[in-house]
Amino acid sequence: MTGYASVQFTGAAAGEGGPGNARRLGLEIRSVNSRFLDLSLRLSDELRAQEPALRALLTQQLKRGKVELRAFVDSAEFAALAEPTPRLLQRVGTVQDTVRSWLPDAAPLSVAEALRLCANAGAPEQDWSGPTMDLAQRALADMVAAREREGERLVAMLLDRLKQLRALAEQAGPLVPRLVEQQRQRFMERWKEAMQLAEGAAVPEAAQDRALTEATAFAIRIDVAEEVTRLQSHLDEIQRLLKKGGEVGKRLDFLIQELHREANTLGSKSAAMELTRISVDMKVLIEQMREQVQNIE
Repeated sequence: MTGYASVQFTGAAAGEGGPGNARRLGLEIRSVNSRFLDLSLRLSDELRAQEPALRALLTQQLKRGKVELRAFVDSAEFAALAEPTPRLLQRVGTVQDTVRSWLPDAAPLSVAEALRLCANAGAPEQDWSGPTMDLAQRALADMVAAREREGERLVAMLLDRLKQLRALAEQAGPLVPRLVEQQRQRFMERWKEAMQLAEGAAVPEAAQDRALTEATAFAIRIDVAEEVTRLQSHLDEIQRLLKKGGEVGKRLDFLIQELHREANTLGSKSAAMELTRISVDMKVLIEQMREQVQNIE
């Protein structure tokens, strides 16, 4: 299922309490549906060491989905305007002169580049492990909550489709005896026509027996009671899984395939437009369910 969360943390660099040294840690996490757990981490250089712990955290709490986590550290807006000390500027100038003595074609540093070098040189090393894992926990909890809200909406939609499928199945059941009776009447009418053409050569009792035999064979061919029963059983199991919750996506996907198979069989046995319509309507609803089930863990 899809989900997104974004959290931030702003704090001073280790050993520095001034506002000019404040740095911002940002973390975003998003997920889209996938059959397996596919993790992608995009971390700034300061956070590379946290990748194993972040992967372990995501693997522990997530089972499926294409998950992307992005974490970065940057200076607060006012930190970029902090005035470097003359000592730092002197060190940057000395390094530049040394480089250009060996590489005379090297371009001189711009003001922005010099400020960036001074900021990096003046900022002590900071341990981001604690804030990073705290933010990851918060972001993961927010994303899981978002996925749960989406799951509730999907369950409501699926339950509505189940209700419609049950109504269609109930319509299909009574149609079969009526179709058999109609077919028996048609056989009897054809035999009567045949007897009239044969000038009474056929025996009425034999004609009636033959009509009943043909009607019986026809009833066997179009009997969908077994398909309707299995369909109802699958619907009951899907409803049970939806109410149970948990990791039911793969089982639901399998049951949707079984529903589609029964609806196809129902259509292949169809001997009337009513059954054909019911089969088509069922397959439309089942396809709608299939699309949504793909998004459920």
